[in-house]
Amino acid sequence: MRIEQKIEVAAPPAAVWAYVTDPDNYCDFMEGVTRWDVAGNRDRGLGARYRMLIHIGSADVGGLIEVVEWKPARNMAWSSVTGVDQRGRWMLREAGEGRTRVTFRFAYGVAGGGVMGLVAERVAARPLRRRFRQTLLNLKRALEGQRFPEEAEQPAKLAG
Repeated sequence: MRIEQKIEVAAPPAAVWAYVTDPDNYCDFMEGVTRWDVAGNRDRGLGARYRMLIHIGSADVGGLIEVVEWKPARNMAWSSVTGVDQRGRWMLREAGEGRTRVTFRFAYGVAGGGVMGLVAERVAARPLRRRFRQTLLNLKRALEGQRFPEEAEQPAKLAG
């Protein structure tokens, strides 16, 4: 099952990148994530690993994931190493005037497949869509509530 959500954020791509690649932020903005712990020597970048759990229904599911793509201020992707089969991806694109178009993709599958696996995937899809939509709204709120260095350097506009 694949889920995709998009939003535009009034923040430059570098600021969005810094936020979404900081493992300390995940339990704050990623709706339903109950654990996102660094699992290894590297806290970010290609090859970084995290133990992650997301609350779905009455259970926390997840496992060990590894960053498999890292293009600063553009793309970060992970794939599962153990646990639930999953892939996640952040894509950031400049949207003009210090804005960023953010796309989050998440794909997952239930081990064993078959009819029961398909049913489980479909049952999880609706709450995951809601959670990921809320995740992007949380991200927008967190970033738009911050002042960015570029703004601080510009003189204040006077109302007229």
